[in-house]
Amino acid sequence: MHALAGQDGASAGHVVDVGEVMQAIAEHKGCGTTGGSGKASCGSAAGQGDLPTEIWEKVKNHPCYSEEAHHHYARMHVAVAPACNIQCNYCNRKYDCANESRPGVVSEKLTPEQAAKKVLAVASTIPQMTVLGIAGPGDPLANPEKTFRTFDLIAKTAPDIKLCLSTNGLTLPDHVDTIAGFNVDHVTITINMVDPEIGAKIYPWVFWKHKRYTGVEGAKLLTDRQLLGLEMLTERGILCKVNSVMIPGINDKHLVEVNRAVKSRGAFLHNIMPLISAPEHGTVFGLTGQRGPTAQELKALQDSCEGEMNMMRHCRQCRADAVGLLGEDRSAEFTTDKIMAMEVKYDLDTRKAYQEKVEEERVAKVAAKQEELSTLAGAVSDIKLLVAVATRGSGLINEHFGHAKEFQVYELSTAGAKFVGHRRVDLYCQGGYGEEDSLETIIRAINDCHAVFVAKIGGCPKADLKAAGIDPVEDYAHEFIEKSAIAWFKAYLDRVNSGEIEHVARGDAEIRQGALTSAA
Repeated sequence: MHALAGQDGASAGHVVDVGEVMQAIAEHKGCGTTGGSGKASCGSAAGQGDLPTEIWEKVKNHPCYSEEAHHHYARMHVAVAPACNIQCNYCNRKYDCANESRPGVVSEKLTPEQAAKKVLAVASTIPQMTVLGIAGPGDPLANPEKTFRTFDLIAKTAPDIKLCLSTNGLTLPDHVDTIAGFNVDHVTITINMVDPEIGAKIYPWVFWKHKRYTGVEGAKLLTDRQLLGLEMLTERGILCKVNSVMIPGINDKHLVEVNRAVKSRGAFLHNIMPLISAPEHGTVFGLTGQRGPTAQELKALQDSCEGEMNMMRHCRQCRADAVGLLGEDRSAEFTTDKIMAMEVKYDLDTRKAYQEKVEEERVAKVAAKQEELSTLAGAVSDIKLLVAVATRGSGLINEHFGHAKEFQVYELSTAGAKFVGHRRVDLYCQGGYGEEDSLETIIRAINDCHAVFVAKIGGCPKADLKAAGIDPVEDYAHEFIEKSAIAWFKAYLDRVNSGEIEHVARGDAEIRQGALTSAA
């Protein structure tokens, strides 16, 4: 038996019985967040932009609803909802899988009580974990008793953690009042179509009120219920994110219409994700050879939908038991056997102090970006290009090239640095040696980028990247990403304008599927 502690030595102290901790936390009325709404009174306005204060308070430390926050804050999902009430041609649920990273996959299912203890353990170990989501492996609202029991336990025992759920929306209208009653401020609805003819190609059947509906009839029922639920949630002031899976040749062009439909009903954020269709996952689309989009196809669709509607570009299509920062998965550290053997010391003051440090980092990051951006004032150029960044988080260039499991991608122009996505890759460094096969896949994954920013890189991969036309950049190791990218871009423009180099457009890139797996 051992005490599970927070970071930075904050664990020092006696072991506390988890039941006593739960009761103590339930009675807490301090400076942290209250009532499950996640409103923090100790944050900063860094990155608020034009958002109303009420909305900013809901999203500022939510890694899924704020691109800026995802560099600093972590989330976790608990797998308490195994049943599902629809069938999607892109989904194959797995309940005991540790080596795939995609929605619908978990290593183990949990009871609400197990989930509640896991949340306390993770939040004590990862003080920047601010969000608890239920996203499956089935549909949370097809498992309403387990879902709301879990929310009830967390709201009472860890009131500083935001509560979220992700649903296909079929039964959403039936549960809106309950969702609002638990102060769930964030709901994600997966909406892939608003045309039942298209929907029939995606959903073989839906099951509602003890009856199975197929084809166009089932798709029409689903889309009607989804849009009604979205309207009901937004009328209550609940922030809604809409997820859409881009399926080339089926709904890719139609998603522009979906974007208009959800925007008109008050959705806060639209997340267009690439289809995961690797045959080994066993989905209908995977087994029938339906391809996913290329990187540039995905970006072009996201760009076309961007306007007044916020577009999410940083989604990692997480497992239903993911733990940690977006882009990492620490779920293997928190298996049921390990959790049930722990005695958890949940310290709200430590979490609050840690998150205050995070907010100081965010302020410094934004200030550095604005200072560097001012050096581009007056620059005139039509050049836009992409760069890849190896990072472990905190908005820093702080990852070795060979250790990167993904690269974050930024679009650079005279307007500054704009985050536009990420690319999963296989590890290049395997047991101290470079894996040439992996390097080839990395180059294909970032082939549309002019440069890759890293904390460090070896001579062999550096030479191969240069040969592929990708500039490996080590000059900004451990510095802020956006500030560094802007500085590099300014120097790039100077070289182009002086005739030293010629700007050449890059080709397309490959979206890697399933490269990231749970940490061992």
